[in-house]
Amino acid sequence: QVRLVESGGGSVQSGGSLRLSCAVSGIDFEDYAIAWFRQAPGKEREAVACIADSDEGTAYADSVRGRFTISGDNAKNTVYLQMNSLRPEDTATYVCVTDYPRIISSCDTTMAGEYLEVWGQGTPVTVSS
Repeated sequence: QVRLVESGGGSVQSGGSLRLSCAVSGIDFEDYAIAWFRQAPGKEREAVACIADSDEGTAYADSVRGRFTISGDNAKNTVYLQMNSLRPEDTATYVCVTDYPRIISSCDTTMAGEYLEVWGQGTPVTVSS
């Protein structure tokens, strides 16, 4: 069974940092796109970042580019989201998702909200001013 389990959320002040983890089981994350989405009350769901073994490699939303970094650890089969210079508007529940079982994975389509097949439960992030 393919499963994604997030951890690492918490409460920080503006300017602080957090590292979120997405533990992937049932598949090797390198074979598919893995993305982070976030959802906050009153706001639309937003694609934050994506990593895939494809030409595009990684992708970021304009709102987090330069502040967030997505990476993977092959040995641990885990994808990380390092979040620096956090702002109150980053407050949301962060969820990781994969496009498994798509044959050709792509961060372009994943960031556009397509092929979002398997989701984790989410981890909350709160940034105070």
